[in-house]
Amino acid sequence: MRTLAAARSARATAAGLPDSPPSPHWRADERTLRLLTVATAGAGAALLTGHAWLLALAAGPAVLLALASPGHTRPTRLSVEAAVEPRRCFESEHVTVRITVGHDGHIGPPEPTVALGPDVALDALTVTADGVDLVLRPESWGRRRLGVVDLDVPDAGGLTRRTLRTDLGTVDVFPVPTAARLTPIPVRLPERIGEHTAAHEGTGVEVVGVRPHVPGERQRRIHWPSTTRRDAVQINQFAAERAADVVVLLDALADFRDAATGRRSLDETLRAAAGLTRAYLRRHDRIGLVAVGGQLRWLTAGSGERQFYRMVESVLEVRQDRPCRGPVPPRIPLPALPARALVYAVTPLADQRILEVLGQVRERGNPLVVVEIPVGDPAVEPGDATDALALRLWRAEREAMRSTLRGRGIPVARHTPGEALDLALAPLLRRRIEGATR
Repeated sequence: MRTLAAARSARATAAGLPDSPPSPHWRADERTLRLLTVATAGAGAALLTGHAWLLALAAGPAVLLALASPGHTRPTRLSVEAAVEPRRCFESEHVTVRITVGHDGHIGPPEPTVALGPDVALDALTVTADGVDLVLRPESWGRRRLGVVDLDVPDAGGLTRRTLRTDLGTVDVFPVPTAARLTPIPVRLPERIGEHTAAHEGTGVEVVGVRPHVPGERQRRIHWPSTTRRDAVQINQFAAERAADVVVLLDALADFRDAATGRRSLDETLRAAAGLTRAYLRRHDRIGLVAVGGQLRWLTAGSGERQFYRMVESVLEVRQDRPCRGPVPPRIPLPALPARALVYAVTPLADQRILEVLGQVRERGNPLVVVEIPVGDPAVEPGDATDALALRLWRAEREAMRSTLRGRGIPVARHTPGEALDLALAPLLRRRIEGATR
């Protein structure tokens, strides 16, 4: 019986996922070879010595070998079926795989050999009488291939065996959203009822002032302290409540690995974008997505819990996109940026071309906030002056991009991976975010 440790060692020795399928035919087991050796030796000894009783040594193994024919101890039909649950999960959640062997005879316990896909870990493996149960754990987001499993199935007598292969397929692994609750808003909001306090008077719950009474208004809105002081009926003024339109602009132009922490910039960028998405969807706002990289991906703004999964699914394959080689990224289509929508550009500020993309947003007059993900510092060997200089130049280039953005009036919120996103967004609540004038 194959144990978990043996399955993990099989994974470690495999150089990627196997390409060639196993042989579809039954093959002799080691026990068959031993029995055949004994039968041959007994028959040969009887012929050489002339002693008939030596044939009894060959009779027993010969009978056992005859039972290994189809329909006796060996089934005539074998099939394998894999059930994977669930097909959608978040990072580090468990995926259960049940592999069942179908047959029309008797078989022994199968012996599995597991070859896992990239960034997929094996947490448990259990061999049953007619199959195998596995517990897998995807370690990073994306559309992940789970791998393949080869089952070595022996017959009931252990004389022959056959290998069956099953491909576990792929699962959609969603990023774990960064914790976020704050939802800064722009100066101008669309004329749509929501939960944000607008700057003008309307039907809301937040009192912004008082004014003289106009005949026909309800008495329940009378502000009695002001009425008493001014000797005239005064009415409460309420701020209008509006919903916001938000677009998350995802920088996928490059993916850097941080030498100190091992974090990848693209991973942290998408996690921060997912946190922003959930925060605004909880406030019943509309939110859309634009991913700029080797391929331009965008999704029109929408609301509701399903919008979160639609947005994440639209960028699950962004890792497989070819890098953007051109000096200027493609232009963002007009329907991707609604008028007056607040745009959050989540970027590591590691590629100068993102400034061209942000310039397109400013040209359209949308209020813009840059959320910087400071991940991707190169490795520096102790005492290596060249590496130290390269790190200084890397950080100086980031600081120059940051200064350029702030000089254009674009706020830059620096988000440290592992911390709540609210720590970076809190300064934006001091005043509402303004857009550029067209």
